[in-house]
Amino acid sequence: MWNNLKTTILLAALTGLLLVIGQTWGGQRGMELALILAAVMNLGSYFFSDKIALATSGAQPIAREENPRIYQIVERLAAKANVPVPKIYIIPTDSPNAFATGRNPGHASVAVTRGIMEICDDEEIEGVLAHELGHVRNRDILISAIVATVAGAITMLAHMMYYAEMFTGFGGGRDDDRRGGALSALAMMIVAPLAATLIQLAISRSREYKADETGAQITGNPMGLARALDKIDKWSKRVPMVVSPSMAHLYCAQTLTTGEVFSSLFSTHPPIQKRIERLIGRDFV
Repeated sequence: MWNNLKTTILLAALTGLLLVIGQTWGGQRGMELALILAAVMNLGSYFFSDKIALATSGAQPIAREENPRIYQIVERLAAKANVPVPKIYIIPTDSPNAFATGRNPGHASVAVTRGIMEICDDEEIEGVLAHELGHVRNRDILISAIVATVAGAITMLAHMMYYAEMFTGFGGGRDDDRRGGALSALAMMIVAPLAATLIQLAISRSREYKADETGAQITGNPMGLARALDKIDKWSKRVPMVVSPSMAHLYCAQTLTTGEVFSSLFSTHPPIQKRIERLIGRDFV
């Protein structure tokens, strides 16, 4: 319940930030433009984010005859989760990971890497796929798409505001006023996208905890997912998976590394060990 409330609060903060920038940039009309921009971007994301995600990852559809094991697991879990069976894809990389995408349960897809199929047993694969189906059932895929597009709209508006100040003297009169306006616009161009990114990442981490919880409820076996996360964490250090920053939040586990000081703020996922502790009440030694 706390994760859902936290997501709602953060989404409201992100939307509020977008409206504030719109109003600062152009008053009432600027706010209306911000809303229209967000709506258009969200519609595009709603209908095309899954295709973009699959194409970007290099995922390939897999037939039942090629891997009946994965089909049996997914079909069993979909029945337990009471969602339609998603389309199944495989990503040709040895780094272990997986992700789900699609605008709703009826248009969902799951993709697993070749690496995770090789290093995980059936219980562990089941835990990972239940986590992904948890994202599907909780509508996290749509939430993450909306968050990403609103954050993108904030960045776009902040840049537009900066260039309007620089080249048109928007809101300025004397040179000193114009210089001050340009400086404030520059600050907005830096601070607003940074704030939007931090909110976006906080929402992503919150939804990962929720998907872990939902996945454990679907399987009734939190240990399977905990063991899989431990394996993914260890193997990923040997065979790292490099993906576009815009895709990182979709995966089951962190794909991009960040510095120690800022890792908690700029990570798309909570630390693996914290996720394991929430699942089973302890860490693996």
